[in-house]
Amino acid sequence: MSRYSRQELFAPIGPEGQARIRATRVLLVGCGALGTHLAEFCVRAGVSALTIVDRDFVEPSNLQRQSLFTEQDAREALPKAVAAERQLRALSSDVVIRGVVEDFSFRNAEKLAADADLILDGTDNFETRFLLNDLAVKTGKPWIYAACVEAQASCMPVLPGRTACLRCLLEEQPAGGGDTCDTVGVIMPAVLQAVAWASVVALKIMTGNEAALLCKHYNVDLWTGERRI
Repeated sequence: MSRYSRQELFAPIGPEGQARIRATRVLLVGCGALGTHLAEFCVRAGVSALTIVDRDFVEPSNLQRQSLFTEQDAREALPKAVAAERQLRALSSDVVIRGVVEDFSFRNAEKLAADADLILDGTDNFETRFLLNDLAVKTGKPWIYAACVEAQASCMPVLPGRTACLRCLLEEQPAGGGDTCDTVGVIMPAVLQAVAWASVVALKIMTGNEAALLCKHYNVDLWTGERRI
């Protein structure tokens, strides 16, 4: 049985869908709570190549929710992109993995996304998300907005020219940048919920099952059970 046999046995994907996944190049911006789990998903799913962009360094407070990192990484204050690349290379030799220790900005956005077929959001601020949104709209590349804070998880697929984009949902950035994990905290289940949504959306896009997408913004508070669409 092949490495990806259980994924291929899932009828909506099958061998043809797996071949599509193997041909997909992913750009992941941000390697924190969302980003580490999304990076691991991409590698285990068997994408062709994964570029991870993050400027930050591993800290002890990251270990509560950010997979791929260890206490040793925190002691050495390794760049997150470097630590993630090392862990992911040990996980799979099938995937071309590149960690980029840079701030994702308007200066390098198009260059970093040039070869990408899909853009994933592992960020923690709306300034970068709006940049990702505008980049996707300009280049026509699909991207997946994902977010988590406190007990809330959100996700929204953006297929430029075919679906609403982030600016349709939010005309302006939240005042003060909005709540963040640094200001109000986050629990692991919220991270995993956002990652689960973003991952299944990514699978649908990568395998050509876009007709199965529910192109809406989903938000749930796992603590209160409140859901918003």
